[in-house]
This record gives sequence, C-alpha cells and structure tokens, in this order.
Amino acid sequence: MTKGIFITATGTDVGKTYVSALILKNLKKSGLNCGYYKPAMSGIEEGKLSDVEYVFKVAGLDGNPMDFVSYPFTEALSPHLASERANIEIKIDKIKSDFQKVCEKYDYVLVEGAGGIICPFNMRKGQELLLPDVIKVLGLDIIIVADAKLGTINSTVLTVEYAKQHNINISGIILNNYDENDFMQVDNKEKIEKLTGIKIITTVRKNDKEIKCLPCQKEGNRKAVEGFLINIFKEI
Repeated sequence: MTKGIFITATGTDVGKTYVSALILKNLKKSGLNCGYYKPAMSGIEEGKLSDVEYVFKVAGLDGNPMDFVSYPFTEALSPHLASERANIEIKIDKIKSDFQKVCEKYDYVLVEGAGGIICPFNMRKGQELLLPDVIKVLGLDIIIVADAKLGTINSTVLTVEYAKQHNINISGIILNNYDENDFMQVDNKEKIEKLTGIKIITTVRKNDKEIKCLPCQKEGNRKAVEGFLINIFKEI
C-alpha cells in the first residue's frame, strides 16, 4: 500500500520545495520507489526552474515534471487568483484523481502544497476550496516547514493551531535555514515545541544537501536517516 505525506509551511518562500527535494533525494538514494505531486503551482517563468522541475532535478526523479502538477499557472499569485485570471476552475475531483494516479506508480508519495496552510485554491461562490480541504480529501498527515529565524514562533504556532482546529494530523515540524550556533534560533526551536506540543523532527541548515536524523543523532548514517524518513510517511 502506498504511503504519503503532505508538506505545507508557515507561508510562501519558507522552503517547502527545498525540503521536499531533500526528503525525496534521500529516499531515492536509498533505492525506494518514491514520487512527487503538486496540486497547484504558480509563478512559472520561462528559463527558470519551476518548483516541480527543481524537485525532480535535485531528487533525481524520473518522468516529465509537469505531468505531476494538476494546475500550473504562469502568474506568481495565489492559486485561486491565478486560476480566475486564467479562466480555469480548480476542482477537487481532478486533484484527487491525479493524486491517485501518482499513488499507483509509487510506494512513497510526497505532496507539496502552495503557500501556507490557509492557501485558497478556489474562492468562487459555492465552490470554495482551501488547502485544508485538499489535505483532508487526499487523506494525508502534514509536515510543517518553518523558517528558523525571528518571528517563527508566532507563525508556526498559528499554523499548528489552525491545522488542529481543522482536524488535520501533524506529523512534525521542520525548521529550515537553521543555525545551531544562533542562540535565538535554538530558543525558537525549544519554544515552538513547548507551545505547540509538536516535535521538530529535524532541522535544515542553509545549503544543506542532505536531511539529517535528529532522533538518532547520527548525521550521515544512511540507514538511520532512511528509517527516519520512511516513518514520516503514513499509509493512505
């Protein structure tokens, strides 16, 4: 049976794509049959790698990256607005169907969201569709990617509380751009765990090329990292 996880974040440009690529890169290196899916993607620029193309390149995934995005848009806007301007209606049935097709090919599927936890996909009257609706229809737990710097306590706690209010299970938090030598960031990590009751499952430093395993405290031990990453995926 396929296992999956949904990667969301405390906001835009926090590092969802970067972290997603590292997770899949490590799984791929371990010889696991892993895939990627993104329901909606905005800001596609000619001559510049899109989010999905970046993930495929870094992780070494096979196939045409654009086949793994249901709704691609050129304008760098929230999916609901990008779709309105493109005269395209984002439908949950298509997202669910495309996701199921990906699941038929892979044992582990990582889904990357857009923006933060409240990102709107469709705001047409009577057809409202927000990111939490997508997460719940796909039946996935989430991992929240947060920046480690000043202000992250507020944005992370709010994201966690919103997810809890909408009955979305949180598998953990990943702090991106983390500097273990910065006392403020170390304190941020401690306070986020204390205030949310959610474990920070790992931290990612700027320009890291691998995911490290905080629970086993053995960075570079591939088998330990493989086991750690496998455990964040849940049966769908």
